[in-house]
Amino acid sequence: MSVASSPLLSVADARAAILARIEAAAKAASRDPGSITLIAVSKQQAWERVREALDNGHRVFGENRVQEAQERWGQMRGEGLEKLWPKIELRLIGPLQSNKAKDAVQFFDVIETLDRDKLARAIADAAAAAGKCPDLLIQVNTGEEPQKAGVPPREADDFIARVRAEYQLPLKGLMCIPPADEPPGLHFGLLAEIARRNDLPLLSMGMSEDFETAIRFGATHVRVGSALFGARTILPK
Repeated sequence: MSVASSPLLSVADARAAILARIEAAAKAASRDPGSITLIAVSKQQAWERVREALDNGHRVFGENRVQEAQERWGQMRGEGLEKLWPKIELRLIGPLQSNKAKDAVQFFDVIETLDRDKLARAIADAAAAAGKCPDLLIQVNTGEEPQKAGVPPREADDFIARVRAEYQLPLKGLMCIPPADEPPGLHFGLLAEIARRNDLPLLSMGMSEDFETAIRFGATHVRVGSALFGARTILPK
């Protein structure tokens, strides 16, 4: 039975197993395991499971929606409860509407889903007003799937240049979600090449079923939800 499907593993045991797999994949690719960050995808997970991860020392979490993240994590940030679990890093890994840019800029440490000029301008304006800006990754729609967000690969270089020169935003890397019915390595390799030629150091790619492949292609961040927490639930904190 796989890590993702086993109902018997605690979050602590699942996390240890995933970290061991990350280490093995990194060593197989002649990479430093310490260069790869596990993002715990906490969206729609019961708070009890998320708290297990926090109590086990995990600090990097991915959320899909601004409002859901505010409801889940806002009390800790607003009332100083981060003293219980210091140095939490929250990353927005779901699509961002331009009208939510202000809230996202104020709340998240990293936004991984920048994908259009309208959003870049909204983030730049919100950052100027707030006096701060989260680190940013551009989402590339490597499979050019119409139902998915992301910049088409052929437009990525020009968009990267505009984000840097026109909007002057702190761009750190790229993110992708490969098509479910295609070999992920083709898409990870494409993303890595776009990052290489644009001198971008961070690559957020790979999820529960394919993160080891992503590591082979240079992932610096892997987003794991079901293999860590089990099947998603929609429960209140």
